[in-house]
Amino acid sequence: MKTFHRIQTLGCGVLSVLWLAQPAGAADVVSPLTPELKPVASEQGWTFSVAPYFWAAGLSGSVSQFGLPPVDVDANFGDILKNLDFAAMAIGEARHDRYSIFGDLMYVKVSTGSGTPRGIFATNVDVSSETFSGLVGAGYSIFQSDAGRLDLVGAMRVWSVNTDLDFHGGILDGVSRSDGATWVDGLVGVRANYSLTPEIYLTGWGMVGAGGANVDWDVAAAVGYRFNERFSAVAGYRALGVNYRNDGFVFDVVQQGPIMGLVIRF
Repeated sequence: MKTFHRIQTLGCGVLSVLWLAQPAGAADVVSPLTPELKPVASEQGWTFSVAPYFWAAGLSGSVSQFGLPPVDVDANFGDILKNLDFAAMAIGEARHDRYSIFGDLMYVKVSTGSGTPRGIFATNVDVSSETFSGLVGAGYSIFQSDAGRLDLVGAMRVWSVNTDLDFHGGILDGVSRSDGATWVDGLVGVRANYSLTPEIYLTGWGMVGAGGANVDWDVAAAVGYRFNERFSAVAGYRALGVNYRNDGFVFDVVQQGPIMGLVIRF
């Protein structure tokens, strides 16, 4: 069952595989993906940005499903990548003067299979884990100048974690079991953006909250480069943690690692 626990945990960590930003809370709200391409004061009307991103995050913490005792996990990005089936992440933002609306979606699926020691109850077991995180938030600039801005942000994040077990051969041949949980957290925080030169800028965010989880937090810092008014590239580091416990289901993990991505503004 260690394989199952590791996978289930990888599933979430893989949540980590693609990354790059989010306005105010990165995956969770604020992001390097939405840099200011021009002095804030010169922007007129609504501006929009979208950004697919890659987050090479590892995962550590404690998880428990199927009524089993919690298991400590510590998987680096390489471990997660070996079992990765699919991962997709993207963020978007709409801004008008001091106001902003943003969203971030992350989905990761990992799976593995292994034989059982004696093959009596089953000759092998397939384990599949899916993790989804979706965030929607809004922000207001409490400070802005030609060089940058500081936003206060608030957001809601939905988590969904699910693991499937499929038994093959032996007494349990054809038996399938699923366990998972879905919850919503509210977060508040800040995001900032500061231009060092017309091309190079710094960006970052920090958010914390709770709700279904005991605590949900997200921080990141990155540097960006503007190729032109439409395209930018961003690279940095992000860490995200969540501690959810309910009726034997435990998902208490921290994901962290480098991030990078491409920002498209229109």
